[in-house]
Amino acid sequence: MTELPFDQVRTLLAVVDEGTFDAAAAALHVTPSAVSQRVKALEQHTGRVLLMRTKPVRPTESGQVLVRFARQLAALERDAQTDLGIAPRSGPARLPIAVNADSLATWFLPALTRVPQSPPVCFDLHREDEAHTAALLREGQVMAAVTSSAEPVAGCTVRPLGLSRYLPVASPQFAARHLSTGPLERCLPDAPVIVFDRRDELQDRFVRSLTHDGAGASQLRHYVPTSEGFCDAVATGLGWGLVPEPQAEPLLQSGALTELAPGRLVDVPLYWQQWKLDVPALALVAETIAAAAAESLHTQG
Repeated sequence: MTELPFDQVRTLLAVVDEGTFDAAAAALHVTPSAVSQRVKALEQHTGRVLLMRTKPVRPTESGQVLVRFARQLAALERDAQTDLGIAPRSGPARLPIAVNADSLATWFLPALTRVPQSPPVCFDLHREDEAHTAALLREGQVMAAVTSSAEPVAGCTVRPLGLSRYLPVASPQFAARHLSTGPLERCLPDAPVIVFDRRDELQDRFVRSLTHDGAGASQLRHYVPTSEGFCDAVATGLGWGLVPEPQAEPLLQSGALTELAPGRLVDVPLYWQQWKLDVPALALVAETIAAAAAESLHTQG
């Protein structure tokens, strides 16, 4: 294999971004048959299966390599067109970024409003747990990520953003009903708990820090997979949970929530990882995000 056919590589990227062959065909203004033929030709050219034909489609490990290459190629091509004064045919720059739900609900979106829109930039946000956003970088799905991983993904740079602080809280009524019969370390493991999703281990880790055993939080747990819904579920008394400080503070001041262990905080370090690629739009976003994080997050020690 001497070279990669760029039209086929771009088609592979379109299929991954759009999720289906039909949607990629519409985005590329070609027929679904043409998209399928290009992907098959690229697989034959490389001698590897590049896509898992699921809904939505997912790149294989080999496909991830080509998706990263295609995204980098598209970004460099756009910058070259801009430098030459040629209007990019694909419209505004598109930056896919992975970010966790709590950052989205608190400080991240206001930060994006600070990014200059000349030339215009379109943000393609992928919501994922901060412990798993780095995987999207490895897959080539995104160009940058807010992550809890300090270890840079291959081909990426990493910079600390700060500490996202969580407070263990519950409604006063819930605390009186479930947590007033003894020490917190004895009551909390049996109390109903709110969990973001099945990969959320924050509440379990907090309980283990109290009890010093491996049991974790109660199995009577309610899964609420939105940041705002999570906070609402705790405030309404469905269970206790660790709520981001910016969301918890107003409810603590109003009396809608009470702290379960005053002075015991859970700090999650956040980092910004991005591809090692000279893309001005990405560099500008990175500086803007870092500045906003410095204002909104706690400083790492």
